Amino acid sequence: MPEFTLRKMSIHLEEIHHDGGAPGITPKLRGAILAVVKNPFAAIHAADLQPAMEDLRPLALAMTDKLIAALGGREGIDGYGKGALVGAPGEIEHGALWHVPGGSAMRERLGEARAIAPSTMKLAGIGGALDVPLDHINAAYVRSHFDAITVTVADGPRPDEIVFVLAMAKGGRVHSRMGGLEVWQVRGEDGLC
Repeated sequence: MPEFTLRKMSIHLEEIHHDGGAPGITPKLRGAILAVVKNPFAAIHAADLQPAMEDLRPLALAMTDKLIAALGGREGIDGYGKGALVGAPGEIEHGALWHVPGGSAMRERLGEARAIAPSTMKLAGIGGALDVPLDHINAAYVRSHFDAITVTVADGPRPDEIVFVLAMAKGGRVHSRMGGLEVWQVRGEDGLC
């Protein structure tokens, strides 16, 4: 069982009132939680990484709970995404360990979340930034919710670390006007529309 020892955790919140236009009726709230952990696979090539995903499940659930609380509760959360920054000499595949635990934890805690949680990952040095994609939790084709939140850790990831990220939002872009599937049209049956 690999050890993903937690070094630190941080939460980033943004409240967006307008984006070049008049203030929105309701500000958009988006946030991210970052966990800086030891990468037990740094500098080695492990042929079978998949079992380690289950070891990350408790961390993913704890991060999900903290982020939901920071956003003021589950009500209104309608966007999510996830990502990872892997310190070299780690592999991009070490960031991919986050796909199942990160997405599953958010869907479990948010309830009726049917859409796949979008994801991104990259190798980065200390202070590297990551643009974490956000999409609607029940319908991937809701254009108003195509967004991202940029995160960074000033002192990470170190060469033997991974920064795992979960992100959530309440509301779409403040001045969304690109048409397509609207929130009120979401059926939420298949995760697409």
